[in-house]
Amino acid sequence: MRARLVNWMPGPPTRRTSRLLLRAPEPADAEVLFAIQGDAEAMKHTFCAPSLEATAAHLESYAARYAEDGFAPWTAVLTAEDLLVGWGGLNKDPNAPEWGVEVAYYIDRAYWGRGLATELVRESLTLAFADLGLDQVGAFAKPENAASVRVLVKAGFERVRFVSELERDEFRVSAENWLSR
Repeated sequence: MRARLVNWMPGPPTRRTSRLLLRAPEPADAEVLFAIQGDAEAMKHTFCAPSLEATAAHLESYAARYAEDGFAPWTAVLTAEDLLVGWGGLNKDPNAPEWGVEVAYYIDRAYWGRGLATELVRESLTLAFADLGLDQVGAFAKPENAASVRVLVKAGFERVRFVSELERDEFRVSAENWLSR
């Protein structure tokens, strides 16, 4: 079953890391990304898509911000296997842009523990600081999501505070701190 993508828009330019091809999401990605994002156990700390259409809408809403912000999340393809393994990158949450620039990500649980999320986040910070000249980037993670907290800390983020309305810790990394690493 293919999702009907009404407002699909172009996204960020393609980038490569040592193991990932990071490219703009395409309509055909929705099915694979729903298989990842619809996994309730894997997504227990973040948005779990209830349907293929919800995944497509999620992707579209983030991609639509590219025109306004000049950045948006990528689809992550593991180059060695030519396999779509996740989604993420630099963004402003379409539902809460007031939180500012942040990174978000999700990876297929079959590929957890391989450093792919860290690789994606680091490339997002290269884009933010080296290419776009941003001052800081934020992120949010539930305190009990130790794996996500580890990803953020490895990438240079520091915990700022607990945000009770989000039930998440807020993390920040400044350009100055990141570039001096």
